Amino acid sequence: MTPPMDRTSYCVSAILLLCGVLCGARATLAQTSSPPAKFSVHWEELTGADFVEGIHRSQGTCLLPFGIIEKHGPHLPLGTDLLDVRYASLHAAEKEYTVVFPEYYFGQIFEARHEPGTMAYSRELQLALLQETTDEMARNGCKKVLIVNGHGGNSSLLPYFAQSQLAKPHDYVVYIFNQSAPASGGPQKKTSVDQHAGESETSKMMISHPELVHPDRATSESGADQHRENLPDGVYTGIWWYARFPDHYAGDGAAATHELGEFQMNWWIDSIAKTVAAIKADDVSLKLQNEFYEKSTHPLDTKQ
Repeated sequence: MTPPMDRTSYCVSAILLLCGVLCGARATLAQTSSPPAKFSVHWEELTGADFVEGIHRSQGTCLLPFGIIEKHGPHLPLGTDLLDVRYASLHAAEKEYTVVFPEYYFGQIFEARHEPGTMAYSRELQLALLQETTDEMARNGCKKVLIVNGHGGNSSLLPYFAQSQLAKPHDYVVYIFNQSAPASGGPQKKTSVDQHAGESETSKMMISHPELVHPDRATSESGADQHRENLPDGVYTGIWWYARFPDHYAGDGAAATHELGEFQMNWWIDSIAKTVAAIKADDVSLKLQNEFYEKSTHPLDTKQ
């Protein structure tokens, strides 16, 4: 037979029991508490419930960083444009919250089809896939889609895509941000030809993914303009890039510096963040777009 507890033993037992109840309640509360205030900006990392909250926090504004897979001289990775534009976009989204779409590299790069590793999708697929992607983004609450261009070869494709949104009604607006470096300012550059895999692009990669930069290889090929085509000003042909830069290298990556990359990357991040803020505040574009759609159904009624 168990002897009866004295008053001291009883009190100790009661305290231990109470502590157990409190600890259990604290554990239950921790399991059921709301998610942390800081949400991931990565579309693919959010749960379903967090995605809904993310769209709410971003006011229906989403980023689509647009890169490419192509050769970048002898010293930079094939995904340089994709890696850099995502780095800038993700950091911008952390400054001005928005949801960032996963890796996207299905753009225009026919001029590099002769180089290993290039992924050059057909023009039909490029436009169809981009349209379905923005349509699906909008269906999921992204009524303001900002495409951040990280590849020079998309500079004609993306404005055309944005313009083509007027062909039929959409309940969202496509915006294009097409600049990755300031026109002036920052550390003085050493080179005059600074385009593909050159001083600026190599400098930015030193910031975003320094482990993928091979500066010792930068001079193993020439990035000089070959001037192999002589046509009058104002005449365009698709072979122009290959005629000038057949090795898909335009500039001198060996001239790159950490200081230049930091200046340009910080400018890019800040510019994207400011653009996101401006787009969140834009309450005019969709109204005008809808007005245009309505008028376009009966053009004879448009006041002349």
